[in-house]
Amino acid sequence: MIVGQHIPGTSYLHRSSAVAKIIFAFCFIPLVFLANNAATNLFLLVFTFLALASSKLPIRYVLKGLRPILFLIVFTFIIQLLFTREGAVLLEFGWFKIYEEGLRLAIIVSLRFFYLVSITTLVTLTTSPIELTDAIELLLKPFKVVRVPTHEIALMLSISLRFLPTLAEETEKIMKAQQARGVDLSAGPIKERLRAIIPLLIPLFISAFKRAEDLATAMEARGYRGGEGRTRLRESKWTGRDTGLMILLIALGLLLVYLRGGF
Repeated sequence: MIVGQHIPGTSYLHRSSAVAKIIFAFCFIPLVFLANNAATNLFLLVFTFLALASSKLPIRYVLKGLRPILFLIVFTFIIQLLFTREGAVLLEFGWFKIYEEGLRLAIIVSLRFFYLVSITTLVTLTTSPIELTDAIELLLKPFKVVRVPTHEIALMLSISLRFLPTLAEETEKIMKAQQARGVDLSAGPIKERLRAIIPLLIPLFISAFKRAEDLATAMEARGYRGGEGRTRLRESKWTGRDTGLMILLIALGLLLVYLRGGF
């Protein structure tokens, strides 16, 4: 999932409210676990590709969202393949055996990762960080009854989302500067690699603390005194598009249950 990056557009998802998109993403997570056979997985695969196509986002951004968990997907695939010993033997090389159930589970688990990351990436790329945090604050509003500081939580999230791309860019610059000085961060034993990271972390932490101090000064100078009585520049409104998104979610769940053999 790509966090803190927003690509403007005019697609259905772009024009839907952030509240509806967050609800859809959270409800989509348990639906993914209903896919346990060829029919349900084929249906979810087609749905995911249609969602990606309808968003009109460049495919490279979606692939960028998948890249961080690619190792986890491959690792999970191998673990399922090696340690699930049920069903008929499909392939055998001495002690190494691939079982039918192992291959089935490996494919299903890998596809589940793909569905989840693709949909959450779509939500973050089609929603600006401000809209995202405002929506989270609205969804957390009922917890104000038990004195949960919803505005402060949303503000912290907003600041984090805003500065994540900045910190990532700064990390890349520092890494390139260290490599230009002859530091190799990818070679040698783990102990040496960890030691090589220290010169990278120190300037990054100093920069992060300086940015935090500057931001705090700027907020105080502009009269920020907490969320009490504050208004938003743009008020989130529930529209027909959001209702359509919820209908799509319900239809998706019912179809998955049907294809799973639950009716």
